[in-house]
Parts: sequence; C-alpha cells; structure tokens
Amino acid sequence: MESSKKFYSQTAITIATYFGGPLAAGYLVKKNYDTLEQPENGKKALIIGIVSTILLFIGIFSIPEPIIDKIPNALIPLIYTGIIYWIVERIHGDILKTHKESGGEFYSGWKAAGIGAIAMVILIAGIFLSLLITGDLSNTQLNFDSETYDREIAKFTDNENNAIAVFNVIETQTSEYLINEFNKALVLWEENLAIVERLNGIENLPKELLDQNTKLLKYCELRIKHNELIVKAISEDTDKYVSEIEDTWSEIDQVLNDLK
Repeated sequence: MESSKKFYSQTAITIATYFGGPLAAGYLVKKNYDTLEQPENGKKALIIGIVSTILLFIGIFSIPEPIIDKIPNALIPLIYTGIIYWIVERIHGDILKTHKESGGEFYSGWKAAGIGAIAMVILIAGIFLSLLITGDLSNTQLNFDSETYDREIAKFTDNENNAIAVFNVIETQTSEYLINEFNKALVLWEENLAIVERLNGIENLPKELLDQNTKLLKYCELRIKHNELIVKAISEDTDKYVSEIEDTWSEIDQVLNDLK
C-alpha cells in the first residue's frame, strides 16, 4: 500500500460516529473508499449511512416517551458507535493497520470531530427548528410578542447555518482560510448570544421558552469555545486540543439532547 495515501483512522471514525451518528460514519468510510479508489463502494457506504440515520430516528421516535425518558442519553450513541466500530474493523481494519505500520498518514482527529459536528447539526436541524418555532408555541397561549420571537429565532437559525458552513469545506481549504472562517463564525455565535438575551426580554414569555433560552445561552457559549479550540488546533497545526474539542462537543451534544 502506498504510504502517501491518507485515511481517517478507526478511532477518528468512531469519534465522529458518536457525535454525528451513522451519517458521519458513512461519509468518512466513503472518504476512505475514495482513497482506495473504490468510488462505488464509497457511494454505497454513504447511502447506507443516510438510510441508517433515517431508520435510527424512526426507531427513536417510535419509542413511547415514558420509556425513552428512562434510557440514558449516552446509551443509544454507544450502541450505534459500537456497531460502526465493528463494521469498520471488518471492512478496513487490516488496511488501516497496515497503513499505520508502514508510516502512512491519517487525517487530524479534529477534522473528524468537525465532520461529526456538522453531521449532528444536519440531524437535529429539523427537530430543533420545529421545537423552537412550532412545537412549543403550538402548545402555549400566545399572549406574548410571538412575531418578534419568531423573527429573532429565524435570525438565530440563519446565523447558525452560516457559522457551521465552514465544516463543509474543512477538508479542502487552506489553514489560513479556515482560521478566517472560524473567526467569522465566532462573531455569529456572539450575535446569537445577544439574540437569546433579547428573547429573554420579551414580556410574558412562557416559562418553557425561558428555560429553553437558558439552554440556548449555554449552547452558544459552548459553540464559541468549540470554535476557539479548533482555531488553536489549526493555527498551531497540532492534535493536542483534540481531547478538549471532543469534550466540548460532548457538552454541546448534551445540550442539544436537552432541547429535543
């Protein structure tokens, strides 16, 4: 095997899978297949990742709420991550091991974490927006300025979409470009903090929305920290912040689960 080829390691795929689900796994396995010049297998891997993600969410939503509330938040991710780890071991384990032993290169762990992050955002986007705009409001007496609330939430969502767009090009752009884009994203997350503070100032805002705003504030603060760590990792061209990036994303994931 040519040591010049570059792969995502089994550990990196596992990390991305825990945070981004089967979708992240399918994408990274596809990238490894592309490196092996097996594009058809890569397409199959991505399709399987997408279908598995849909089936996963259908399965979760079909579980009665009293039962799902008793399941630890980490249990389901641990189950599908374990399954993906076994699959990667079966299909690429020997290839990745041989590549490592021959001194071959692997993509940075923070890149895999970033891909896991963008996959998670894609997964929760529909649910997140539904809860923020329609779900909670549909069950609440609209005796507050809902138009202002919806307008601010729409801006919040727009900022988030723009802030995470950098993850779409994280593999193809230069370090200088990525640092610039992540710094722009920091500004957007800071603006989202201000948006949530304005939401808290709306008179007669229901308690459930006030509680939700508290979680959104924490979410924005964690996003800012996450971006700052990634900027450090890129600037210093190091993997020493990977553990902190993973821990911060774990906290982000927890907040997102709380918002569901």
